[in-house]
Amino acid sequence: MGHETVGTSAMAYAGKKKIVLAGNPNSGKSVVFNALTGLYVDVSNYPGTTLDISSSEIEQGLLIDTPGVYGISSFNDEERIAKDIILDADVVINVVNSLYLERELFLTQQIIDAGIPVIVALNMMDETEKRGIEIDVEGLSKGLGVPVIPTVGVKRIGIDELLERLPEASVGNPTPGLDELLKSVDELLSKRSDIGGSAHPSPTVSRGHKLLFLEDDPAMAERLGVAPTGHREAVYKMRREHVNRVVSQVLRDHSRPTLSEKIGRLTIQPLTGIPILIACLWVVYKVMGSFIAETVVEFTEETVMAGLYEPWMRSLISRFIPSTSVVWDILVGEFGVLTMTPVYVFGLLLPLVLGFYVFISLFEDSGYMPRIAALSDRTFGSIGLNGKAIIPMILGFGCTTMATITTRMLGTQKEKRITTFLLGLAIPCSAQLGVIAAMLSKLGLNYLAIYVLTIIAVFLAVGVLLKAVLPGTSSSLLLDLPPMRIPSLSNVLKKAITRTVHFIKEATPLFAAGSVLIGVMDASGVLDVIQRAAEPVVVSWLRLPRETATAFIMGFIRRDFGAAGLTSIDLTRPQTLVALVTMSLFVPCIASVLVMVKERGRLEAAAMWIGAFTVALVTGGLVTRVLSLASLV
Repeated sequence: MGHETVGTSAMAYAGKKKIVLAGNPNSGKSVVFNALTGLYVDVSNYPGTTLDISSSEIEQGLLIDTPGVYGISSFNDEERIAKDIILDADVVINVVNSLYLERELFLTQQIIDAGIPVIVALNMMDETEKRGIEIDVEGLSKGLGVPVIPTVGVKRIGIDELLERLPEASVGNPTPGLDELLKSVDELLSKRSDIGGSAHPSPTVSRGHKLLFLEDDPAMAERLGVAPTGHREAVYKMRREHVNRVVSQVLRDHSRPTLSEKIGRLTIQPLTGIPILIACLWVVYKVMGSFIAETVVEFTEETVMAGLYEPWMRSLISRFIPSTSVVWDILVGEFGVLTMTPVYVFGLLLPLVLGFYVFISLFEDSGYMPRIAALSDRTFGSIGLNGKAIIPMILGFGCTTMATITTRMLGTQKEKRITTFLLGLAIPCSAQLGVIAAMLSKLGLNYLAIYVLTIIAVFLAVGVLLKAVLPGTSSSLLLDLPPMRIPSLSNVLKKAITRTVHFIKEATPLFAAGSVLIGVMDASGVLDVIQRAAEPVVVSWLRLPRETATAFIMGFIRRDFGAAGLTSIDLTRPQTLVALVTMSLFVPCIASVLVMVKERGRLEAAAMWIGAFTVALVTGGLVTRVLSLASLV
């Protein structure tokens, strides 16, 4: 059984039966994918994480996952990707959240209307039963004309039956009245040669493509060379009425608000939601800053790596290379690629990153993440964004590179520009945040408060400025709130481990390259020259030790690398605060810059880089002087 993650441009599955998973966001589709294949994919409660398409060979053919969408069309990136894959499918497994049958079956019926064989996985049936909602599964199957299998993806209930009955997938019952409209499309296309002449040859047009054209899909109209019909609203109304009829015949709702629903409501009301959010963040800080950053890292970094690994590696290299040589310094010296890199990556960063991803996974799988978005909508409105922007922001605390990609989910170019810049400026990634939490935990609450207030003030001030000067408008928040649930511990750990392994694979080569670069610069005297050149800024303006310039040079490669470099410098408590503020606002890492170039273009990326560099140094110097006036320096 193989597994791959591919972009849409690389979807070539010749000779294999294409079995496509489709469903709304939060339907449990990715959990079902995992259960069907035995392989792990990202299981998230927010949109934007499945833009890359996961596939896995199973006995029945090639199983392909798609982004969570509410319909197949060309109105956003997720729908465009899902549309292309679904219309090319041999069979569609439609994962339906049984808690929201009326909403979910609209996509089901659209796939049926497209003439594609479908089998429905009626998921989360355990939660439906707990709420007192009764669904006549057999009646639903007859109404849709396709097999319907009750499932509980997280417990693998119904998964074997789903696979066994896959050959029974059928095209289902189309929306009443739709076939007559499709005939009018056939007539229109048959006259196309009179409209477009030879410029519009007559390729074979599938029922699915005709349906999208009938629904005024702009990409399909352009492909066929015919103006849209204007029938979209009529088709949608017909489909909605049909789905409502089917649901009314099979659904009996005796539910009352559950404890999870009551908790979910509390999390989005400002009076209760803000204290809950503060409490959650405080727990994260205490676990990350006190337990992991002090107890765990003290063991992994000092006892294991510095105490055992470093002496062993230096002894080993000394057998082959004299300790007085430049090569020895580059390999195992102060900035050695075989000493500093493994100590930072595995001793310092690994436990911090793993701990952070565990918390992020808990927020995602519990359904709390989108509620944070709803809670923050009003605040984000002040900086030209809506609450949906909290999703890339929170992802940025894991990895700003990944988060920058997910800005595609935002509604306007203005929102994407503001979010991308704020990500590169004021959102520390998990590795950097871990180091910052570890250093702040030793300074006391006063310094922690100053740090947090400074970063928030810069974040809001820059956001307000960008809202005022950038052209364009912002969109309103439209976000699906999944039910609150107790996360699966196995899923949480798998997600955290998968993301951590990805981080280690990505970070280690860059750390190694940075170590070699710094080592060569140190051996050649270039580092000393740069330190002297940076002295007016580092020493005079920021009032930090001269060698702090080395950490900032490391920050050009990766901000977390630069933050880690601060741990080896003897700093006073005020100097530590200034260094952490400056490093937190420092330029994005190389990987993030490359993604910025790809997403925003060279000029915008360069402007953002220069802007972050300037804001970081200005803010650091101002903090120094405020501390001085307050007699803290």
